[in-house]
Amino acid sequence: MVNATIDRLIRECYELPVYNTLKDAANEVRKKSYRVLYDQVYQQLEEEQKQTIDMLFQTVEGSTYSIWNHLKEDAKSATITHLRDLLVHRDWLIDQQIPTDMLKDIPLEKMKQTAAEAKTLTSGRMAEMEVKKRYALAVSLVYVQLSKILDNIGEMAVKRMSSIHKKGREYLKDYKEKREKQTDSLVATLHDVLVAYQTEGEAEARIQAIQKVIGEQEEQILRDFESHLALSRDYYYLFLWRFYKSHRSTFFKITHSLPFRSTNQNTALEEAISFLLPHQHTRKEWISVVQEEKLGPWKREVTSLLDLSWIPDAWWKWLTSKGKKETMPEEINRRHFEICVFSQIVLNLKAGDLYIEGSEKYADYRKQLVSWEEYEEKVEEFCEQVNLPSTANDFVKKIKKQFQQVARKTDQSFPRNEQVRIENGEVVFSKIKKKKIPPELKKLETYIAQKLEPVHVLDVLWDSEHWLNWARFFGPISGHETKIENSVERYLINTFCYGCNLGPTQTARSLGDLDRQQISWVNQRHVTIEDLDKAIQYIINAYNHFALPKHWGDGKRAAADGTKWDLYEQNLLLEKHIRHGGYGGIGYYHTSDTYIALFSNFNPCGVWEGVHILDILMNEGKVEIQPDVLHADTQGQSVTIFGLSTLLSIQLMPRIRNWKDLKMFRPTKEDRYEHIDELFSSEIDWELIETYYSDMIHVAMSIKAGTITPSTILNKLGTYSQKNKLYQAFRELGRVMRTMFLLQYMSDEELRSTI
Repeated sequence: MVNATIDRLIRECYELPVYNTLKDAANEVRKKSYRVLYDQVYQQLEEEQKQTIDMLFQTVEGSTYSIWNHLKEDAKSATITHLRDLLVHRDWLIDQQIPTDMLKDIPLEKMKQTAAEAKTLTSGRMAEMEVKKRYALAVSLVYVQLSKILDNIGEMAVKRMSSIHKKGREYLKDYKEKREKQTDSLVATLHDVLVAYQTEGEAEARIQAIQKVIGEQEEQILRDFESHLALSRDYYYLFLWRFYKSHRSTFFKITHSLPFRSTNQNTALEEAISFLLPHQHTRKEWISVVQEEKLGPWKREVTSLLDLSWIPDAWWKWLTSKGKKETMPEEINRRHFEICVFSQIVLNLKAGDLYIEGSEKYADYRKQLVSWEEYEEKVEEFCEQVNLPSTANDFVKKIKKQFQQVARKTDQSFPRNEQVRIENGEVVFSKIKKKKIPPELKKLETYIAQKLEPVHVLDVLWDSEHWLNWARFFGPISGHETKIENSVERYLINTFCYGCNLGPTQTARSLGDLDRQQISWVNQRHVTIEDLDKAIQYIINAYNHFALPKHWGDGKRAAADGTKWDLYEQNLLLEKHIRHGGYGGIGYYHTSDTYIALFSNFNPCGVWEGVHILDILMNEGKVEIQPDVLHADTQGQSVTIFGLSTLLSIQLMPRIRNWKDLKMFRPTKEDRYEHIDELFSSEIDWELIETYYSDMIHVAMSIKAGTITPSTILNKLGTYSQKNKLYQAFRELGRVMRTMFLLQYMSDEELRSTI
């Protein structure tokens, strides 16, 4: 508001007043806008609804806590019990009949801010608050909590179904090991049958020899063969029911409660959900999916009740007992159909083909994109910024030409490349020669170690605050509470406590002047994630003015990687980390080549870290250090990430494990190479890229405009989807860019060394 006022005053040729005049005026406008919001909510509430809200702050009989405390609770770990509790909590919150429709026209950020303030307050503080503000804060928190509960239910459902499939795969593996004797017996039987078939004499003699081998076990051997063939392709779906049945009622309750909607014209899965729900209490093994009408004694007309085109091929055998997906069945296996439907719901939620109405994480991502009117207006300007053609035809021509040039250059330089060879169709690299260590380096390290004296972390915090005054970014969340005494000192201690992950109890023991409640009170009431981001961005910009970091790098490169952190047990983010072991979460950090952390976020252990690699773009316009080359480990090399980064003018340089397992694609069928031709598996579908180029640019523009984060769209595009053509287009573009990167990596020793 202050910046906008200054711009207007300059434009109108007014003399600028002192800063505090503008600041006080902005604060007054802010207070008035919130008072309008409070009054708007108060006027629309009926007396009965006001009484219901007031009851939230009363202590429940037989408990020391109020309903307000129950309302503010966060989701616990993703167990089936906690999932059921969450569904009950949502039903209870809806039964309170606290209206939230009145908030739909209010900006989401303002609503979140009022909800954040409400969450920091106890029931006693809320009861003492001015009436209009109390009701507005309570209604805002209910609105945000309802949306968050839908997010958490969706997240838990995804985790539970993933766990069911994981157990199914593990059970199949154990099952195969246990059936090893049966497999040996089948192989022995087949051997004996072949030996019998080679018996000399007429065909009848051969048949008699085979019958002697098989005996009366013909049907049993056939069943064993069919069972072995059914499980030979890792089709573990047969075993899912034993792990799903304890979750059955909960998944049905989820589909009854949550409004699932399709994001495209294909509504077959929605229809399947509607068809399944009435069969919840059916005990039949097979259920009919057709309607039969008799037209005479020998004639009937069969009408299909359900579109089964969405069912994956791998499921078809178990649902219909038919190997091929040609003729439509008249009945399907109820148990396998249930698991298939719920599995596809989870996959479609992850892929963005389904959304939960009212949720934030599982919302319709299309609504977060800029409008097509804005796209048409700004597409030329955006394409000029990222140095890309604005038309699909020109883009395809440019990328195809570049791709062909890189492939030819790699092929021509291959005979001279002494460190790379191809063995059995796979690329093999020799070790890069180790750089010689300068003889004076050891002396320099010793000299620096002697001159640099250890400094206490609190002293570092105090000095940096004295120079930069970063504590000014913290303050009462409401903006209206009385300021605390010795605020700078309290903010420094709070930063030391949580920044070093000590916790308030250990910090209080270490310092002795404050108790743990005083420390945690400051963190809850005066510090938000937004405040921390502003302080961090300010410090990064101040750091960028120093001369020394410029000797380490130019700020054009950054590296992204994750670190495992321990978490308390009852937490929805909590997962077991396969590689590091133990339970916790992942802090994902982007570090500049000038050696300062530019961006960070926190993820569950099971999440593919690479989807967050482009989130550093959310710093654009806020931080002076803007890298355009991103280094990462294997997590940063998926084709969809390569595709999106290209349209955002970001160059990916991941360090890839199992490099030889990646597929490489040739530019066209006609392109052939003398030395590296055997590396390519198939060619690029340029028509797909050209068809959906405007849609891909639309997504990239939305990210640049800040209406959607890269991780949100990559989470949707990171899950395979036959229906989502946008995913397929990004995947195809990513195949082009990743293949070019792999070819450059092969031919350029300096690039390999840098990575």
